[in-house]
Amino acid sequence: MSQYHVPAGGLPAQTALMSERAVFTEAYAVIPRSVFTDIVTSYLPHWNETRLWVIAKPLSGFATTFSQYLVEVQPGGGSVNPEPNPEAQSVLFVVSGSLSLTLYDASGKPASHDLKAGGYVYIPCGTRWELLNTGSTPASFHWLRKKYESVEGIEKPTAFVTSDQDVKPIPMPDTDGAWATTRFVDPTDLRHDMHVNIVTFQPGGVIPFPETHVMEHGLFILEGKAVYRLNQDWVEVEAGDFLWLRAFCPQACYAGGPDKFRYLLYKDVNRHMPLEL
Repeated sequence: MSQYHVPAGGLPAQTALMSERAVFTEAYAVIPRSVFTDIVTSYLPHWNETRLWVIAKPLSGFATTFSQYLVEVQPGGGSVNPEPNPEAQSVLFVVSGSLSLTLYDASGKPASHDLKAGGYVYIPCGTRWELLNTGSTPASFHWLRKKYESVEGIEKPTAFVTSDQDVKPIPMPDTDGAWATTRFVDPTDLRHDMHVNIVTFQPGGVIPFPETHVMEHGLFILEGKAVYRLNQDWVEVEAGDFLWLRAFCPQACYAGGPDKFRYLLYKDVNRHMPLEL
């Protein structure tokens, strides 16, 4: 059973050193786990007993397609009006606790789902939904949002609920399972304009070449540790760190830790490139 990293908040002691791995460059950003403190949390309209860390947002000249929050909901908290933007689609990934999700279809009929750690939800734009913590302990989840890019003649994707435990990872070719991807959406399904997957490396697994591609990435490290190549730099990373990569940033990975290395990965896919800035 996977143990996903959950930030504890708080503040470092006054005796702590200020040296850290946090960095923002023209090609990538590293937000280390120690940055997830109380003083950088935010609150949202129509969310009760809830705070969040905003770890990515569209930023001119950097990554422009998505936002990502790490949300903490106290018992009794949540929202019956969570999403203000009718053009925004969402992926929710639960990392701790339990949550009660209600999705409404086009006719207004509700469907309820109990989510636990590893729970994964895709919510199309324009969908009414509610999310509440009806348990006795705090719950945490990742919330990724992207404006949906509709295409004439292609239907909008439908909502679905699954889990990390219920989707079998697919080994990458010629890796003997050392590098695998849990794909929650079929890559050939052109209804979807973003993928949010989980990538897993066994100890010693590598990305053996510098990937350089048009997709933007958000990588939240769920488990383990590794050394990641970002542009021209090798950076040590561990569970709880977030990596934010703009398009064409070269990237590679060596998972040298004693345990498996896993991260939640966002990328934009399956659409023409805009021809204006």
